[in-house]
Amino acid sequence: MKQMRCFSCIAVVILLFIFAAAESISGEKLQLADGLYAKIVTSKGDILIRLEFERAPLTVANFVGLAEGTKNSNRGKGVRFYDGLTFHRVIADFMIQGGDPDGNGTGGPGYHFPDEIDPALRHDVPGVLSMANAGPNTNGSQFFITHAKTPWLDGKHTVFGHVIQGQNVVNAIRQGDTIQKINIIRMGARAIAFKADQDSFDALLTEYRREKR
Repeated sequence: MKQMRCFSCIAVVILLFIFAAAESISGEKLQLADGLYAKIVTSKGDILIRLEFERAPLTVANFVGLAEGTKNSNRGKGVRFYDGLTFHRVIADFMIQGGDPDGNGTGGPGYHFPDEIDPALRHDVPGVLSMANAGPNTNGSQFFITHAKTPWLDGKHTVFGHVIQGQNVVNAIRQGDTIQKINIIRMGARAIAFKADQDSFDALLTEYRREKR
């Protein structure tokens, strides 16, 4: 009887270990450094991105606000903008593009905001998260993630994040694959203090325009 109890205890310990390991793979339980992260849950797997909220605060506030539904958009107040959208444009060995509610490259959140170019943030590695646009200062909701270095995009598109896990998923995405949801992960005091509601975005936009005068 004692031997059976011992085996039962061992089995429970093993199951707990398996569940803990599964949680660590899921994303939020990863040992992440302080920072702001986006976990893009797709039909092909998860993509974990570190967001450059201190170098591109306006762009990150827009992305996070849309992802969490704290920012106004034409999809409705409180709606998580990106959930259920697709990667509508995929070019092999170049990039995957998503964030268009119309699914054809013409849609957006109902507004535009200016480019936020930081010379230190370049398209110099695979896995760069950058804003898609139709020309200068036409950013909205569409974004892309690169497959490779794309230096000709520097100065033309706002870089605001880098893939830290799941580049294999980026490479596996095909046109029409779904963005099931985007979860924002905040680690550390500065990331927790970073706000992405409409008022915070408006304040960042006002500050940005003042600095550019």
